[in-house]
Amino acid sequence: MSRGIFEGLPIPADKSYLKEGLSRIDEGWAAARFDSLPHVVHILTSKDREGEIQFLKEQSDLIEDVVDEVVHAYHHGFNKAIQNYSQILRLFSESAESITGLKGEMAEAKKMLGRKNKHLGQLWYRSLTLRHVLSLLDQVEDVAKVPARIENLMAEKQLYAAVQLHVQSILMLEREGLQAVGALQDVRSDLTKLRGVLFYKILEELHGHLYNNGEYSFSFDGPDDDGSLDMHESDGRSRKDSKSISREIPVFLSCATPDEFLESMIKADAPLNVKYLRTLVQCLSMLGKVAAAGAVICQRVRPTIHDVITSKIKAYSEEASKSSIDKAAKRTTSDVSLSDVSIRRYELLKQKTKNGASLMAAQLVVSPILPAMAPTGDAQRAASQLLGSIFECLVDILENHIIVGELLEQKSSSEVDNVNTPHIANGDASWNLDSESSQATGGFSVAFSLSVVQSECQQLLCEILRATPEAATADAAVQTARLANKDPVKEKRDGSEGLSFAFRITDAAISVPNEGQGWRRNSSVPQEGYGTASVIPDQGIVLAASVYRPVFEFMNKIGLMLPQKYAQLGNDGLLAFVNNFLKEHFLPAIFVDYRKCVQQAISSPAAFRPRVHATSVYSSSVELGRPVLQGLLAVDIIAKEVLGWVQLMPNYATELVEYVQTFLERTHERCRASYMEAVLEKQSYILLSRNDVESLMRLEPSNISLQNSSSQLVTDAEAVEVEIEISDLLLDMCPIKQENLIHDDQKLILLASLSDSLEYLADSVEGVGESFVSPPTTSESNNHIWYGRHNRSTNAIPKGLASLANEYRRLAIDCVRVLRLEMQLETIYHMQEMTKREYVEDQDAEDPDDFIISLTTQIARRDEEMAPYITESKRNYVFGGISSVAANASIKALAQMKSINLLGVQQICRNSIALEQALAAIPSIDSEAVQQRLDRVRTFYELLNLPFESLLGFIAEHEYLFSAKEYLSLLKVNVPGRDIPLDAERRISQILGH
Repeated sequence: MSRGIFEGLPIPADKSYLKEGLSRIDEGWAAARFDSLPHVVHILTSKDREGEIQFLKEQSDLIEDVVDEVVHAYHHGFNKAIQNYSQILRLFSESAESITGLKGEMAEAKKMLGRKNKHLGQLWYRSLTLRHVLSLLDQVEDVAKVPARIENLMAEKQLYAAVQLHVQSILMLEREGLQAVGALQDVRSDLTKLRGVLFYKILEELHGHLYNNGEYSFSFDGPDDDGSLDMHESDGRSRKDSKSISREIPVFLSCATPDEFLESMIKADAPLNVKYLRTLVQCLSMLGKVAAAGAVICQRVRPTIHDVITSKIKAYSEEASKSSIDKAAKRTTSDVSLSDVSIRRYELLKQKTKNGASLMAAQLVVSPILPAMAPTGDAQRAASQLLGSIFECLVDILENHIIVGELLEQKSSSEVDNVNTPHIANGDASWNLDSESSQATGGFSVAFSLSVVQSECQQLLCEILRATPEAATADAAVQTARLANKDPVKEKRDGSEGLSFAFRITDAAISVPNEGQGWRRNSSVPQEGYGTASVIPDQGIVLAASVYRPVFEFMNKIGLMLPQKYAQLGNDGLLAFVNNFLKEHFLPAIFVDYRKCVQQAISSPAAFRPRVHATSVYSSSVELGRPVLQGLLAVDIIAKEVLGWVQLMPNYATELVEYVQTFLERTHERCRASYMEAVLEKQSYILLSRNDVESLMRLEPSNISLQNSSSQLVTDAEAVEVEIEISDLLLDMCPIKQENLIHDDQKLILLASLSDSLEYLADSVEGVGESFVSPPTTSESNNHIWYGRHNRSTNAIPKGLASLANEYRRLAIDCVRVLRLEMQLETIYHMQEMTKREYVEDQDAEDPDDFIISLTTQIARRDEEMAPYITESKRNYVFGGISSVAANASIKALAQMKSINLLGVQQICRNSIALEQALAAIPSIDSEAVQQRLDRVRTFYELLNLPFESLLGFIAEHEYLFSAKEYLSLLKVNVPGRDIPLDAERRISQILGH
């Protein structure tokens, strides 16, 4: 059984038997609702009823003993508690009696104090007076020391502590009792003067930190340790410790008295420079100088921004000069500075081949843009880097202006010093001085600062672009806004409004004698304004391209930085001005000038004249002598340069691509005209214009050698059939007259050169198109952040460029197909002489026929002349069709012969061998294919020497070597000494299965 409920009873140790007895008692006897029935039933059913009853009596006695012990154990405690209660009751009774007595004594004391109240009041008032006099004496002593303490704090740049002390001292002097103290008049005068001194000291600190020239502003990185100059990297800003966020008391608040502002500065999540700006504005507010400070800041914004820009340009110029001096020291004496002379951008210099031959590219290709002003030129790079440096500095300055502007607006409501706002110079406060908030801040606001910065930047851009706003005396900020919001479509073109420009590309300066189309900057133009001429000597409209990216990044950063209520200010102004300038002036100007260059390039006499001093071996590289026609080479260079502007202003890629397409379309028209001049009314061109001929030429296996040409895969048997079909078609045109052939070798060379040049231009166009598709590099990806809402993504080559590339390739293929047909027709023209003579020779000749000599000589000459202009695979294509046509013409010529003897057969075989040797001499030709075709001719004519029975045996073994018509033609010609039975045709027809 468990002891359970009996544990913890106070049973003495000497009566432990009670615990043992309790342990034997079932806990069921102590249940809350005791049920006796089971126990009665147990006793009645037990065999030893008396024993069970006795056991129950023993347990009952045990319980009684336990109860006695418990009662005995707690009896002493009950008695002690009763005694304590008695004592407490007695003490309460005594306390009540004491309180009654105390009340009586207090009543008596009250009566006694009441009788002496007047006397005590007089003593109390006298003590207060004495205390006040002592306090006034202490205050007078402290206030007299305040001016010196304020000056010390100012010297230690503890401006907030100085302002705190000044404000507290002023309030103290205004207290009643001190106003009449004559000794404090001098102190009041000193504090009044110190208020002005404090104001200007704080204002100077604020001005310095507004433009990042203060102790807690940023720092600029200098040039690299190795002395090299990286204009982009060296101008980047790195924050000092002032950029880090600290929870400690700022050093400029270390002497300040703890207050709410000090606590907020400790808790603020802001860099040190921002905390300092907030502290300075708080000082101005405590002095009641918010409006006055705003007015002075407004006066200084424009000249300070101008000085900042000028100093950046000067620093950039000095660094650039050092860099140029270092580079010049490494140059040879033959090098010439780009700023000294106008250098042609694209001049192919003399090259030396392996055999020492001196090469000179054909005429120079000149861009309408100076090298320094080209998309990748020094001037463009300098303009972009310079503006990027200036704008980066201005972004930091505007960030400070935004912070201070918002703080001044917040503090303006608590302005206590109602001073007259000074006049704002240059009309810069005309933006919103009429509004109450602007008046409260002295005209200074975020909108005002941004407008002035954009105005100065616009004037800087105008200086770089040589653009002059029409109203030079008009307010620059208003001018910026007006130009930004002007609708370019409705702008008058008579020059009565908007911008007038000092020059265009070809109007900028005088031309240099003997310098082609290059232009130089006029050195007589006076240099004023910001001094950009020291950095960008060649200023002009073309620099607008380099201006666009920095301006976009600048305005994008400003837009992200401006508070929401000023967000609209970042959408207009400078960026709109640049966009209008690009659309209305830059793009039309470059289109006109480049179009003129393209027209001159393709219309000059030398544009489509194959190079005279070409190398004997074709080169795939222009630098190594690839003879691209000068007109097409110039157009390619100009097209690439035009598309080079896309890298500077991707937002106008569509317009620039359209310009290039226009140039390439005009060039294609000129190429087509040149092609037609060579092939018009010629037999080869007429044949090529036929669909059946073009379709057969596409099926020829050699068609695969044409780049990007569609050629169906055919079997060898099908290829032979195509060759025979084409040669039959050509032979059906006999007799061929010389006037129907392109007899002028120069025209053939032109077609060869034109074909290769068209291929070159097509490859170039596709390469340019792929540049719009290929993923950018890491650096480009970083720069593409600035695209923002202007980003134009492309997932395929522009359709116009792809279509033009196909058109160029199609015309290039037409050129070589005409050449192939021309050589085949030329071969037929010579081979048709076979049908005009009898091959019954009297003696064995040693030389081939004259027409074969003429043909082979012409093949060798034309191959040599075309070698420098087309690839070997193209040469193989051009001359590869001769053997099949010559073989077929030779075999068909037998049908028109009346007689031939043994010596005649030898002469024809000699002709075949001579032609084979001439073709095999072409390096690119498939000699094995030529041999197979011309061996067939010799085999065919040698069958004339076989007796008839031997001929039957040959036919039986080579049933498909020749056609039935060709085998039967062997019987029709008269061969002296050969007997032909009357049933010869029938017997041959039986063998052939006819």
